[in-house]
Amino acid sequence: MTPEDQRFAPDSSYAWLRLAVSLLVGTAACVGTWSVVVVLPSVQAEFGTLRAGAALPYTCVMIGFGFGNIAMGRVADRYGIVVPIVLGALLLGAGYMLAGVAQSLWQFALVHLLLIGIGGGAGFSPLIADLSHWFRRHRGLAVVFGASGSYLAGVIWPQVITWGLATHGWRATHVGIGVTVLLVMLPLAAFFRRRPSAESIAADEAASAGARGDLGLSANQLQWLLAAAGFACCVAMAMPQVHIVAYCGDLGYGVARGAEMLSLMLGLGIISRIGSGFVADRIGGAATLALGSLMQGLALFLYLWFDGLTSLFIVTGIFGLFQGGIVPMYAVIIREYLPAREAGMRIGIVMSATILGMAFGGYVSGAIFDAFASYRAAFLNGLAWNLVNLTVVCWLMTRARRKTPGHSAPAAV
Repeated sequence: MTPEDQRFAPDSSYAWLRLAVSLLVGTAACVGTWSVVVVLPSVQAEFGTLRAGAALPYTCVMIGFGFGNIAMGRVADRYGIVVPIVLGALLLGAGYMLAGVAQSLWQFALVHLLLIGIGGGAGFSPLIADLSHWFRRHRGLAVVFGASGSYLAGVIWPQVITWGLATHGWRATHVGIGVTVLLVMLPLAAFFRRRPSAESIAADEAASAGARGDLGLSANQLQWLLAAAGFACCVAMAMPQVHIVAYCGDLGYGVARGAEMLSLMLGLGIISRIGSGFVADRIGGAATLALGSLMQGLALFLYLWFDGLTSLFIVTGIFGLFQGGIVPMYAVIIREYLPAREAGMRIGIVMSATILGMAFGGYVSGAIFDAFASYRAAFLNGLAWNLVNLTVVCWLMTRARRKTPGHSAPAAV
């Protein structure tokens, strides 16, 4: 291996630098999944709608985000990651500026669907897939770091947006977000021009094909099972993430307290994601996923019993620590078992299923609240979907052990 090859080899210092820059890009690009949560009460008051109607822009942005993950992932597979980053920056910039001048709820929702959601997709699955090519020994850790951009966005952006709402109003705040995203993402896109070597991709292809043969499922079968599990877990996950701000408002604690809880949830979620990467590199992505799903269900159960201000902060912190590592595990499993050359598209498909789960969960939780004037039934709904996820993942783990007797298989599914 030449010095040039060593410099850009998997797990090299360049790979870690690429991870750091990816985290910054992802933090900027994923603003759309959190800004709409913070402005939900303002949008409800501005356009005179019910809670389910106010949650519609969130559903739209998540649907767009899901499609963007697939489309941008496919573009990244063919042309490299630079193109999705540039496209995402332009779509996000235009989307936020148009959102700031929207005159109706439908205009606001459509902008989130077609521009903000799709543009934000460039900062999630394509970045995760790209990073997975640059790591082998520490792939689980790299993937969760890459996925943490969306959570870091949830830590930083809600506080910035809350300040913007209080000082400039929600319209000016949206325009400012659009300008900021353009200034961050466009200059950094050039850093990602280097692509992984053909030899590295070929080695990954061979490893994943062998692991998939041991599992006894085709690539498409595994992909759609993971998509089903991802959808279910994120319907459950959406209840606290989407409605915690509104929930605190209903309880009389105020929107600001809810935004603080959201930031706490996502800040601790970053710790959970990083920790899950260390665990996944030792026990495999599927076992780590099952552990996270079990603990997420426990946290949802606690929300049924505690609604005091202090106890809500504690339960929300627990929820953040428990659920943060779940979604990246799907990408880890995909890279262990599915073709490396299709990583962007396949990770995008499964990630889009998790995003659609968030979209459905966010909307249906609002609809349940409107029907019962309480979030208790919505938390029970989340628990039921979490059980579906846990059942699918445990079935896959059982099948893997049956197919590979006597193997500890660090990447078992």
